[in-house]
Amino acid sequence: MTLPEDLNKNSLAPTPTGLKNPEISSDKVEDITSPDLEDPRNSEADDNLDKVPDEVEMSIFEHLEELRMRIFSSLIGAIVGILCCFIFVKPIVKFLEVPAQGVKFIQLAPGEYFFVTIKVAAYGGLLLASPFILYQIIKFVLPGLTTRERRFLGPIFLGSTVLFGLGLVFAYFAIVPAALKFFIGYGLEAVEQAWSIEKYFEFVLLLMFSTALAFQVPILQLLLGIVGIVNSQQMLSSWKYVLLGSVVLGAVLTPSTDPLTQSLLGGAVVALYLAGTFVVKLIGK
Repeated sequence: MTLPEDLNKNSLAPTPTGLKNPEISSDKVEDITSPDLEDPRNSEADDNLDKVPDEVEMSIFEHLEELRMRIFSSLIGAIVGILCCFIFVKPIVKFLEVPAQGVKFIQLAPGEYFFVTIKVAAYGGLLLASPFILYQIIKFVLPGLTTRERRFLGPIFLGSTVLFGLGLVFAYFAIVPAALKFFIGYGLEAVEQAWSIEKYFEFVLLLMFSTALAFQVPILQLLLGIVGIVNSQQMLSSWKYVLLGSVVLGAVLTPSTDPLTQSLLGGAVVALYLAGTFVVKLIGK
């Protein structure tokens, strides 16, 4: 028995679906196996990351009311922090006087020490309330951020707080003693070391807080990397300009003119910049 000519062995081969001789063109096969097709689930996930969750339309007056409420809450937090620091201001003053060993502090005008304690309490209160103030800022901008952007809020908030604290510690234990040692040693044989307590605290507080602000360099780099303004390769290739900028920054931020203090702060800024570049590279930017 012979098969008809219009049938062949290939026509009898079963298909994966159990049907015989399906008519599938080569173009359709190419479309099915095309490597250019994207998984729609991945595309949908990316779209969800770029959406603003729980988006609510607000008028300009509602935005202003929200801003007023956040500013008011921040002011209340700052006042509470200042009052708490004022209660313990004398131990804080004694703590800040420790780096100036061998120096006698004098009051050159009535009430000078009182106003110094108010200034110290104000700086300390703002420092104490800064996490709460940052929280209010985040709550204000949060409704306008996408899911992708919100994922970085926690690390940025924590990193900024830690770096600010490290800046204060570095200034207190390294930069302030180095600057005071230079000035005391420079005039040791010529003048008696009796300093105005107001001028001393202006010097120390400005130096500590400017150092803490300089320690925010990696956070600024991370924000620029996330936004896409610069990438890690561009940051690394600009090291010469960063080195020059750190020298200028050390001269501007430090109230003293001694080279040791400026070098310490400039070196710290360069180290922080390199660390920030490494972090930006880690997140794939």
